[in-house]
Amino acid sequence: MKCIVCGHHSTKPIQTLDSRIYWHCQACSASFLDPSFYIAPDNEKERYLEHNNNIHDEAYRTFLTRLANPLKEKLSLGDTGLDFGCGHGPALADMLTCDGFEVDLYDPFFFPDQKIFSKKYNFITCTETAEHFHCPHKEFSTFDDLLKPGGWLGIMTSFLPLDQNFEGWYYRRDPTHVTFYSEKTFSVIAEQRNWQYEIPSKDIVLLRKPHE
Repeated sequence: MKCIVCGHHSTKPIQTLDSRIYWHCQACSASFLDPSFYIAPDNEKERYLEHNNNIHDEAYRTFLTRLANPLKEKLSLGDTGLDFGCGHGPALADMLTCDGFEVDLYDPFFFPDQKIFSKKYNFITCTETAEHFHCPHKEFSTFDDLLKPGGWLGIMTSFLPLDQNFEGWYYRRDPTHVTFYSEKTFSVIAEQRNWQYEIPSKDIVLLRKPHE
């Protein structure tokens, strides 16, 4: 099985007690669900609608500051950004707009605006979204195309557990979560695209496209 994150062929199968098959890449340390276990798009959308992503929920907005605060330190007021995979309650975009940034929305289920793919951005946010990617190698290359030189990509996703307890990990059990990343995974993603990267805190990674 070819790794859907880095493209290498050095993967080994992982079988879980719930009979789902995953693959672990020895090159980038990502793990991902075998595509034969993906759920249908309609069921996927129904699952997202269960998320309580209320744009005015203070607890949710506080949660999102874990990415917003370190990212804002890298930006200038007036920078234009894209909230990629914003869901049906784009709270992060609202927060950044209130802070003086211009933010477009994209979500394949709720804001499927194809015009964003003809634009260039100073920054892109991707919160609790990368774990849903069926083709992450393609998605990260799309980010590279969408970013201006020197632009920033901010990712929030739960990193693979260090204790190797993948079987019992709650994050794995969401049927829409199909791709899981370690810190090493993001170092490989960055290296493949000549990006810089840093991890300011657990489950947060900032990647920068180089200046031309």
